Amino acid sequence: MCRGPMAMLLLPREESEMEGLQTVAMLLLVCSSLKLLHFLGLIDFSSADSTEDDFELSTVCHRPEGLDKLQEQTKFTKKELQVLYRGFKNECPSGVVNEETFKLIYSQFFPQGDSSMYAHFLFEAFDTNKNGSVSFEDFVMGLSIILRGSINDRLNWAFNLYDLNKDGCITKEEMLDIMKSIYDMMGKYTYPTMQEDAPREHVENFFQKMDRNNDGVVTIEEFIESCQKDENIMQSMQLFDNVI
Repeated sequence: MCRGPMAMLLLPREESEMEGLQTVAMLLLVCSSLKLLHFLGLIDFSSADSTEDDFELSTVCHRPEGLDKLQEQTKFTKKELQVLYRGFKNECPSGVVNEETFKLIYSQFFPQGDSSMYAHFLFEAFDTNKNGSVSFEDFVMGLSIILRGSINDRLNWAFNLYDLNKDGCITKEEMLDIMKSIYDMMGKYTYPTMQEDAPREHVENFFQKMDRNNDGVVTIEEFIESCQKDENIMQSMQLFDNVI
Protein backbone atom coordinates (compact mmCIF):
# COMPACT_ATOMS: atom_id res chain seq x y z
CA MET A 1 0.00 0.00 0.00
CA CYS A 2 1.22 3.52 -0.88
CA ARG A 3 4.31 2.28 -2.69
CA GLY A 4 3.16 3.80 -6.00
CA PRO A 5 3.21 7.47 -4.94
CA MET A 6 6.38 6.93 -2.97
CA ALA A 7 8.22 5.83 -6.07
CA MET A 8 8.52 9.45 -7.16
CA LEU A 9 11.08 9.91 -4.39
CA LEU A 10 13.42 7.47 -5.97
CA LEU A 11 13.37 7.79 -9.74
CA PRO A 12 16.89 7.42 -11.08
CA ARG A 13 16.27 10.00 -13.80
CA GLU A 14 17.20 13.28 -12.16
CA GLU A 15 14.81 15.48 -14.13
CA SER A 16 11.77 13.32 -13.37
CA GLU A 17 12.82 13.08 -9.75
CA MET A 18 13.25 16.79 -9.21
CA GLU A 19 10.08 17.75 -11.09
CA GLY A 20 7.76 16.21 -8.53
CA LEU A 21 9.74 16.40 -5.32
CA GLN A 22 7.81 19.32 -3.88
CA THR A 23 4.87 16.93 -3.55
CA VAL A 24 6.77 14.25 -1.64
CA ALA A 25 5.76 15.38 1.83
CA MET A 26 2.13 15.71 0.74
CA LEU A 27 2.08 12.20 -0.65
CA LEU A 28 3.75 10.80 2.42
CA LEU A 29 1.18 12.52 4.61
CA VAL A 30 -1.57 10.90 2.52
CA CYS A 31 -0.02 7.44 2.64
CA SER A 32 0.93 7.47 6.30
CA SER A 33 -2.53 8.72 7.24
CA LEU A 34 -4.18 5.96 5.23
CA LYS A 35 -1.87 3.41 6.83
CA LEU A 36 -2.79 4.73 10.27
CA LEU A 37 -6.49 4.42 9.46
CA HIS A 38 -5.94 0.90 8.18
CA PHE A 39 -3.99 -0.01 11.31
CA LEU A 40 -6.86 1.19 13.49
CA GLY A 41 -9.39 -0.66 11.34
CA LEU A 42 -11.16 2.52 10.29
CA ILE A 43 -11.37 2.17 6.53
CA ASP A 44 -14.34 -0.18 6.50
CA PHE A 45 -17.64 0.85 8.11
CA SER A 46 -19.22 -2.57 7.74
CA SER A 47 -19.54 -3.00 11.52
CA ALA A 48 -20.66 0.52 12.35
CA ASP A 49 -24.24 -0.26 13.38
CA SER A 50 -23.60 -0.66 17.08
CA THR A 51 -24.00 2.26 19.46
CA GLU A 52 -22.17 0.51 22.26
CA ASP A 53 -19.17 2.80 21.75
CA ASP A 54 -21.00 5.98 22.73
CA PHE A 55 -17.99 6.64 24.93
CA GLU A 56 -18.73 4.09 27.65
CA LEU A 57 -15.33 4.48 29.29
CA SER A 58 -15.28 2.92 32.69
CA THR A 59 -11.82 1.37 32.35
CA VAL A 60 -9.70 3.90 30.45
CA CYS A 61 -7.49 6.64 31.85
CA HIS A 62 -8.70 9.37 29.53
CA ARG A 63 -12.38 10.12 29.01
CA PRO A 64 -13.07 11.87 25.69
CA GLU A 65 -15.61 14.56 25.02
CA GLY A 66 -19.19 13.51 24.32
CA LEU A 67 -20.16 12.52 20.80
CA ASP A 68 -22.45 15.51 20.33
CA LYS A 69 -19.71 18.00 21.14
CA LEU A 70 -17.17 16.27 18.91
CA GLN A 71 -19.75 16.13 16.13
CA GLU A 72 -20.10 19.91 16.39
CA GLN A 73 -16.32 20.41 16.37
CA THR A 74 -15.54 18.08 13.47
CA LYS A 75 -17.01 17.13 10.12
CA PHE A 76 -17.74 13.56 11.15
CA THR A 77 -21.19 12.11 11.79
CA LYS A 78 -22.05 10.42 15.07
CA LYS A 79 -21.85 7.02 13.38
CA GLU A 80 -18.41 7.81 11.98
CA LEU A 81 -17.19 9.01 15.36
CA GLN A 82 -18.36 5.74 16.92
CA VAL A 83 -16.35 3.75 14.39
CA LEU A 84 -13.31 5.98 14.81
CA TYR A 85 -13.50 5.61 18.56
CA ARG A 86 -13.90 1.83 18.37
CA GLY A 87 -10.68 1.54 16.39
CA PHE A 88 -8.86 4.02 18.61
CA LYS A 89 -9.98 2.25 21.78
CA ASN A 90 -8.97 -1.18 20.48
CA GLU A 91 -5.40 -0.07 19.77
CA CYS A 92 -5.09 2.53 22.54
CA PRO A 93 -7.05 1.21 25.54
CA SER A 94 -5.66 3.91 27.85
CA GLY A 95 -7.45 6.54 25.76
CA VAL A 96 -4.26 8.35 24.71
CA VAL A 97 -1.23 7.67 22.53
CA ASN A 98 2.23 8.77 23.60
CA GLU A 99 5.10 9.43 21.23
CA GLU A 100 6.80 6.10 21.79
CA THR A 101 3.62 4.24 20.87
CA PHE A 102 3.26 6.44 17.80
CA LYS A 103 6.81 5.55 16.78
CA LEU A 104 6.11 1.87 17.34
CA ILE A 105 3.07 2.03 15.07
CA TYR A 106 5.06 3.67 12.28
CA SER A 107 7.94 1.22 12.66
CA GLN A 108 5.43 -1.47 11.69
CA PHE A 109 4.39 0.52 8.61
CA PHE A 110 7.98 1.03 7.43
CA PRO A 111 10.09 -1.88 8.77
CA GLN A 112 12.75 -1.40 6.08
CA GLY A 113 13.85 1.97 7.46
CA ASP A 114 13.94 4.20 10.52
CA SER A 115 10.60 5.98 10.84
CA SER A 116 11.19 7.42 14.31
CA MET A 117 11.94 11.00 13.25
CA TYR A 118 9.05 11.28 10.81
CA ALA A 119 6.74 9.75 13.42
CA HIS A 120 8.02 12.38 15.87
CA PHE A 121 7.13 15.20 13.46
CA LEU A 122 3.68 13.76 12.77
CA PHE A 123 3.07 13.20 16.48
CA GLU A 124 3.92 16.86 17.15
CA ALA A 125 1.33 17.92 14.57
CA PHE A 126 -1.40 15.82 16.24
CA ASP A 127 -0.39 16.80 19.79
CA THR A 128 -2.01 20.22 19.59
CA ASN A 129 -2.01 20.70 23.38
CA LYS A 130 1.73 19.95 23.57
CA ASN A 131 1.24 17.70 26.59
CA GLY A 132 3.13 14.70 25.21
CA SER A 133 0.09 12.63 24.31
CA VAL A 134 -2.54 12.41 21.59
CA SER A 135 -6.06 11.92 22.88
CA PHE A 136 -9.04 10.75 20.86
CA GLU A 137 -10.12 14.39 20.56
CA ASP A 138 -6.71 15.38 19.17
CA PHE A 139 -6.88 12.45 16.77
CA VAL A 140 -10.32 13.17 15.32
CA MET A 141 -9.75 16.93 15.15
CA GLY A 142 -6.67 16.31 13.01
CA LEU A 143 -8.39 13.67 10.90
CA SER A 144 -11.36 15.96 10.35
CA ILE A 145 -9.05 18.52 8.76
CA ILE A 146 -7.05 15.99 6.74
CA LEU A 147 -10.02 13.98 5.48
CA ARG A 148 -12.91 16.45 5.41
CA GLY A 149 -11.36 19.91 5.41
CA SER A 150 -11.14 22.25 2.46
CA ILE A 151 -7.97 22.32 0.36
CA ASN A 152 -6.87 25.39 2.33
CA ASP A 153 -7.54 23.59 5.63
CA ARG A 154 -5.46 20.61 4.55
CA LEU A 155 -2.61 22.75 3.26
CA ASN A 156 -2.59 24.76 6.48
CA TRP A 157 -2.34 21.52 8.46
CA ALA A 158 0.50 20.29 6.25
CA PHE A 159 2.31 23.64 6.61
CA ASN A 160 2.05 23.34 10.38
CA LEU A 161 3.61 19.87 10.15
CA TYR A 162 6.64 21.20 8.24
CA ASP A 163 6.98 24.40 10.28
CA LEU A 164 8.82 22.56 13.02
CA ASN A 165 9.34 25.47 15.42
CA LYS A 166 5.88 26.96 14.70
CA ASP A 167 7.20 30.45 13.89
CA GLY A 168 5.03 30.90 10.80
CA CYS A 169 7.57 30.00 8.11
CA ILE A 170 9.46 26.97 6.79
CA THR A 171 13.23 27.26 6.65
CA LYS A 172 15.61 25.17 4.58
CA GLU A 173 16.85 23.55 7.76
CA GLU A 174 13.33 22.49 8.73
CA MET A 175 12.57 21.13 5.28
CA LEU A 176 15.90 19.30 5.25
CA ASP A 177 14.99 17.63 8.55
CA ILE A 178 11.67 16.57 7.01
CA MET A 179 13.30 15.21 3.86
CA LYS A 180 15.96 13.33 5.82
CA SER A 181 13.27 11.76 7.97
CA ILE A 182 11.47 10.63 4.81
CA TYR A 183 14.60 9.04 3.37
CA ASP A 184 15.39 7.38 6.70
CA MET A 185 11.85 6.00 6.87
CA MET A 186 11.88 4.63 3.32
CA GLY A 187 15.18 2.87 4.01
CA LYS A 188 18.43 3.52 2.15
CA TYR A 189 19.05 -0.19 1.62
CA THR A 190 15.67 -0.62 -0.05
CA TYR A 191 16.54 1.96 -2.70
CA PRO A 192 20.33 1.86 -3.21
CA THR A 193 20.20 4.33 -6.15
CA MET A 194 19.57 7.26 -3.79
CA GLN A 195 22.46 9.68 -3.48
CA GLU A 196 23.67 10.88 -0.09
CA ASP A 197 23.03 14.54 -0.97
CA ALA A 198 19.58 13.87 -2.51
CA PRO A 199 17.58 15.30 0.43
CA ARG A 200 19.43 18.63 0.20
CA GLU A 201 18.89 18.77 -3.57
CA HIS A 202 15.19 18.18 -3.05
CA VAL A 203 15.04 20.98 -0.49
CA GLU A 204 16.70 23.37 -2.93
CA ASN A 205 14.14 22.41 -5.56
CA PHE A 206 11.32 22.91 -3.06
CA PHE A 207 12.51 26.43 -2.29
CA GLN A 208 13.04 27.34 -5.92
CA LYS A 209 9.38 26.62 -6.53
CA MET A 210 7.87 27.94 -3.30
CA ASP A 211 10.07 30.76 -2.03
CA ARG A 212 8.49 33.39 -4.28
CA ASN A 213 10.40 36.41 -2.97
CA ASN A 214 13.69 34.56 -2.48
CA ASP A 215 14.07 35.57 1.17
CA GLY A 216 15.18 32.11 2.27
CA VAL A 217 11.93 31.06 3.97
CA VAL A 218 8.53 29.83 2.78
CA THR A 219 5.53 31.55 4.35
CA ILE A 220 2.06 30.06 4.64
CA GLU A 221 0.88 32.34 1.81
CA GLU A 222 3.70 31.20 -0.49
CA PHE A 223 3.13 27.58 0.47
CA ILE A 224 -0.61 27.63 -0.25
CA GLU A 225 -0.26 29.61 -3.46
CA SER A 226 2.44 27.30 -4.82
CA CYS A 227 0.59 24.15 -3.83
CA GLN A 228 -2.65 25.31 -5.42
CA LYS A 229 -0.83 25.85 -8.71
CA ASP A 230 0.74 22.39 -8.64
CA GLU A 231 -1.40 19.70 -10.25
CA ASN A 232 0.42 16.84 -8.51
CA ILE A 233 -0.12 18.34 -5.07
CA MET A 234 -3.79 18.98 -5.77
CA GLN A 235 -4.21 15.37 -6.88
CA SER A 236 -2.47 14.14 -3.72
CA MET A 237 -4.87 16.23 -1.63
CA GLN A 238 -7.81 14.58 -3.37
CA LEU A 239 -6.58 11.12 -2.34
CA PHE A 240 -8.07 11.89 1.08
CA ASP A 241 -11.58 12.29 -0.32
CA ASN A 242 -14.04 9.50 0.53
CA VAL A 243 -11.52 7.53 2.61
CA ILE A 244 -14.15 7.15 5.31
